[in-house]
Amino acid sequence: MKQIFNFSAGPAVLPKPVLARAQAEMLDWHGSGMSVMEMSHRGKEFTGILEKAEADLRQLLAIPANYKVLFLQGGAIGENAIIPMNLLNGRAADYVVTGSWSKRSVQDARAYGQINIAASAEAGGFTHVPAFADWQLNKDAAYVHYCTNETINGVEFVEVPETYGVPVVADMSSHILSRPIDVSKYGVIYGGAQKNIGPAGLCLVIVREDLLEQASPLTPAVFHWKTQAENQSMINTPPTYSIYIAGLVFEWLLAQGGVEAIEKVNIAKANLLYDYLDQTDFYYNPIQPAFRSRMNIPFRLQDEALNDAFLKAADARGLLQLKGHRSVGGMRASIYNAMPVEGVKALVAFMQEFEKNNS
Repeated sequence: MKQIFNFSAGPAVLPKPVLARAQAEMLDWHGSGMSVMEMSHRGKEFTGILEKAEADLRQLLAIPANYKVLFLQGGAIGENAIIPMNLLNGRAADYVVTGSWSKRSVQDARAYGQINIAASAEAGGFTHVPAFADWQLNKDAAYVHYCTNETINGVEFVEVPETYGVPVVADMSSHILSRPIDVSKYGVIYGGAQKNIGPAGLCLVIVREDLLEQASPLTPAVFHWKTQAENQSMINTPPTYSIYIAGLVFEWLLAQGGVEAIEKVNIAKANLLYDYLDQTDFYYNPIQPAFRSRMNIPFRLQDEALNDAFLKAADARGLLQLKGHRSVGGMRASIYNAMPVEGVKALVAFMQEFEKNNS
């Protein structure tokens, strides 16, 4: 089989040991005679899978006991609406816009109440995070929402600003589990699985227990965090196979040494690509260095007439899915936890060769 490296932003590359194990267990999970896809979500087999997945996630992120972990459907875009259903309830909320996905979060939330833009980087082309001192926060807001890693624009930040007791709600879809976080500083953390956790179809929500009491009475049961928490995320049939694969990814991460260990690898991978981009005049990265994402690295060719040739040559070398998001163009290398260092080295070597042949 030809060696390929998949730089897709999502659905994204999964660890090969996880895929191999899923393949081995496909027809008969642990002697049950069933595939995980065939199991009753309420049977002892799948209940055990779900409980272990939650326990491993709690260990990886050191999730405090007063937080609930929910395995839901609808992805992060679904949560854009589910969050105000559960937290707004007649109040206003503050949103910070640092890229395409946080902008989308605002659009989806506005159907449910008053949403204020506390800060925005749009005027500057989404190349940075606005200084915390410039955020126009309302101390009476129901919550403050922002996206800690913008997959499309390649902007990341991890510092948590002072919000004067207002709960912080963070979309961490594309860098959760890539670096340590202090869960206790957040009211809600959520993220779609298809970038750094597992296959599409699953959304993780980590919510502080005191925030389970604020939902609008019009919130449907399937979207009601408290109801889902009381029913082990099974008010309806959950995305069972996606949860199973996520659990295998959690086990793989623990075997690597946990989040602290994988962060060191992620730093090394990002530095390889950024260091090259910073010393060449052939390509460039538009993001201010202090806010560059480790997971999603957009870059452009100075001569964009070469874009098609670049992508064609990359595909021929087994370097796949490097085309940037359709809304911004250019190129993008997503180098999630499962991307090996060898993949980034191969990309840099190809880029150097392409530059030499086209300069």
